Amino acid sequence: MDKRIKHILENLQKGEISLKEAGEHFKNFPYQDIGFAKLDTHRILRKGFPEVIYAAGKTFPQLKEILGKFFQHRSTILVTKLKPSIYNKLSFFFPHLKFNPQANIAYFKPRQLKSKGKVVVVTAGTADIPVAEEAATTLEVMGSGVVKLYDVGVAGVHRLFDKINILEKAKVIIVVAGMEGALASVVSGLVQPPVIAVPTSVGYGANFKGITALLSMLNCCSPGVAVVNIDNGFGAGYFAHLINK
Repeated sequence: MDKRIKHILENLQKGEISLKEAGEHFKNFPYQDIGFAKLDTHRILRKGFPEVIYAAGKTFPQLKEILGKFFQHRSTILVTKLKPSIYNKLSFFFPHLKFNPQANIAYFKPRQLKSKGKVVVVTAGTADIPVAEEAATTLEVMGSGVVKLYDVGVAGVHRLFDKINILEKAKVIIVVAGMEGALASVVSGLVQPPVIAVPTSVGYGANFKGITALLSMLNCCSPGVAVVNIDNGFGAGYFAHLINK
């Protein structure tokens, strides 16, 4: 049972709040309708993690109102694809909201969770780091332990071989790669943990903004590889946490 619901029911049982007051607390279950958005306040009960805010396409006033409602619940907050300029404006109203400028992701944790397990986040190149950081931040906010191995792509594969012991100890591995996206196959072929492959839009013209890497990863000949969408670090991080926990 969610701690908030348990707390409300206990207070009602003790007579510390009235039935009407308890009803007021519950009225926003399973969602809160604010007109332009219906906030899924029930998601933490179904999924174990609150609704995540996708910032792209939303205006500053919309994000400000959504965040205001989330902060009222004192729940964990994750905002993906958030422009730094918009974060700077939001931080004036929500000073507890933190920001990873590499990943363009904002977050708030009402309490510090003890990290569990180990997810290794690997990138082929330095240019893939922003997507990897989105995955890593998502994992950290959700409570997974994270180890980062950046710039160990197939153009200098000896850099990867030097870290095999780290990969072998992982519960799950996220591989972030652009260009031809070959690193996911290599990693999966070397070690036992499952691999979540993230194609990025990094690459020259024939990379087609990540489609080449996506198709390469989907056609991976090494078993044990799952693929998420182009530049979807958040999706990879969320899925990896479900495996890791």
